[in-house]
Amino acid sequence: MSTLQQSTVDEATEQSPDVRAAAPLVPASADRGRGGGRGFSSALRGGGRVAGLDGLRTVAVVLVIVYHLEPDLVPGGSVGVDVFFTISGFVITRLLVGEYARTGGIGLWSFYRRRWLRLMPALLVMCAVTALLSVTFALPLFRGAWVAAALAAGSVVNLVRAGNDGAYSDLTAPLSHTWSLGVEEQFYFAWPLLLLVLLRHATARAVLACVAVLCVLPVLWRTVLWDPSAAHRIYNGPDTRADQLLIGALLALVLARLRADDPRLAALRRWAGRLVWPALALLGLIAWQIPITEVSDWNPVWYTVGFLVAALLTACVVAALALCPRAWPTRLLSLSTPVWIGRNLSYGMYLWHYPVIRLLHDLGVRGDALLQTGLAATFAAALASYALVERPLLRRDRPRMRPLEPVVATELRSPIR
Repeated sequence: MSTLQQSTVDEATEQSPDVRAAAPLVPASADRGRGGGRGFSSALRGGGRVAGLDGLRTVAVVLVIVYHLEPDLVPGGSVGVDVFFTISGFVITRLLVGEYARTGGIGLWSFYRRRWLRLMPALLVMCAVTALLSVTFALPLFRGAWVAAALAAGSVVNLVRAGNDGAYSDLTAPLSHTWSLGVEEQFYFAWPLLLLVLLRHATARAVLACVAVLCVLPVLWRTVLWDPSAAHRIYNGPDTRADQLLIGALLALVLARLRADDPRLAALRRWAGRLVWPALALLGLIAWQIPITEVSDWNPVWYTVGFLVAALLTACVVAALALCPRAWPTRLLSLSTPVWIGRNLSYGMYLWHYPVIRLLHDLGVRGDALLQTGLAATFAAALASYALVERPLLRRDRPRMRPLEPVVATELRSPIR
């Protein structure tokens, strides 16, 4: 079980490794004097990509792939899904609130178009290849896969799986990993609409309060729903997993709300630096020791409160990556190789790893060879997807911009990096 998983200059910055953090769009003094940013003044500054998040994406996707290849090595490796959900909520909300702070609105059509171009073409290619394998070759694990491909292309695999009380339906098995893409895409559709309503009709403080309440509601809903027969419903439902995306969204709003000279930002930076190592250690412990998805391991604590805990741990890490550039976790996750992989290949690796694993099984690859061959073949497929599908479309859609002069971001002046 897995996922992976960016309006203007901000969107191009998120997608392009060649664009650095932009200089402030308005002077801090003017921002303070006129109440600029519509209550989220820090969203007007910074805006550059947080390199450490890309490194964290790499770690999470490798964890998920190893979990599917050798589940005994990391029985709780599906926690990588939780990490990706929280990252996605943070990144998307950061872009949306930045656009609102600058313009007073959110271009919904433009946002949906960019999301479609970023996610769907590569997904549709993967679905087409899977469907072709199912009708061309006698591969047992791809029998009837064209149905799964159609469901994945429609982003409804998670909804089908949520309706299964017992074993998962064979309809989704060949591309069952796309359940998490369905959750994210359903969030991408609903969240900008809801956020825009909140931003237009509530004060900044009220927006933060409303989102905080929204983070709690899925936990209560999971508690009401919990029963072993409802495990699939809870695990796959967009409503029952929304808190993990919303925790990332709440963090993005908090950072956009706090000015650089706000003592609360200094306190947040200090605590993020203190908690990042324990948070990483606990996430690693979950991956190493806590099975989550097997029937015998359907733990009511995890399926009610555990998802929120994983999101909070991830939020601690994300906050440290955004606020503490000199901390060792940030330095390690900002190394060039994991950053490049996370930025350019993590989505493709996620898309292709599951059909690649099933194909290798059908070809007789087993044991230790499966882990090595599976990782190598997944990387190759993701590289081809990036070079032939994703990058050409992103380049074609990228607006023409004057290159931005690099600026040196400091901890004091830039709360978001």
